Amino acid sequence: MRVLVTGGVGFIGSHTVIELLKATHEVIIVDNFSNSDPEVLGRIATVAGQKPQLIEANIGNHAAMDKVLKDKHIEAVIHFAAYKAVGESVADPLKYYRNNVADFVSLLETMAANNINNFVFSSSAAVYGNPPTSPVTEDTPCAPTSPYGWSKYMDEIVLKDVCSATPALKGVALRYFNVVGAHDSGIIGELPKGTPQNLLPIIIQAVTGKLPPLTVFGTDYDTPDGTCLRDYIHVVDLARAHVAALDTIANQKTGNYSVYNIGTGKPTSVIELITTFEKINGIKVPYTLGNRRPGDPMACYASAQKARQELGWQATKTPEDAVRDAWRWQQHLQQK
Repeated sequence: MRVLVTGGVGFIGSHTVIELLKATHEVIIVDNFSNSDPEVLGRIATVAGQKPQLIEANIGNHAAMDKVLKDKHIEAVIHFAAYKAVGESVADPLKYYRNNVADFVSLLETMAANNINNFVFSSSAAVYGNPPTSPVTEDTPCAPTSPYGWSKYMDEIVLKDVCSATPALKGVALRYFNVVGAHDSGIIGELPKGTPQNLLPIIIQAVTGKLPPLTVFGTDYDTPDGTCLRDYIHVVDLARAHVAALDTIANQKTGNYSVYNIGTGKPTSVIELITTFEKINGIKVPYTLGNRRPGDPMACYASAQKARQELGWQATKTPEDAVRDAWRWQQHLQQK
């Protein structure tokens, strides 16, 4: 298929582009580089053996997007172009609602005008907020706790309603859990701008001295080692989930809306991830033990059974793979 990937130069987008190219799809990227680096295109080409087409534009620009969809004869859209920092969303909610929701609506309008009916949406486990129990299923009530989480949940509601009103539209929302790792080539990975928000990049920056020793928030939870449990999904597994979702809806005769958790289904504690990093990479991680952080759920991990049954997808990579690949990518950056 001819697939438009919005935000395709970002962390998850770039890995998905590689998997799409491997699966012989034709890829056109739209990115405005607000949170990505143009040199990633060359890295994609090195790994995939071909350079995807790039159009620099904002997805909220209806005229620009209309031209892309028409000129490139797009058949499907995978949508990553969104802001994703929870703290920033609290400080500047209008920025998030403008980009993540208003521009999302504009993209769907432009797709509708061009009769494009295959859509895979990058959602988030943030829609669940602090779930009362784990594993989290797709039927767990959504209760976001930040404008970022709300923006993703609003998009899901919009997509569901538009699918209901448009019999031909096939929409899928993928709710990611904690995305980690990098491509095993060591050539492409995460490039966090500013202070990273997620545990593994924080571990790496603490090891390299870019950040002070990390703090483990809470050691007295009712878990095997007293620290929080999370579901760490390798970025390549996540990328492959998008290809599986796209292939699934491409083979469906009629439109519908579906939502899937994308995780391993296996909880890993904060301390486990730290000790796994130390064991696999032979490096000591500097950290201190601190008090619980307000709002942190004790456990949040996925039931990924629905994705396995309906998309034929399941995670194959382990936390060991993730910490090895992330550190290999970091070493590649340091050698530049």
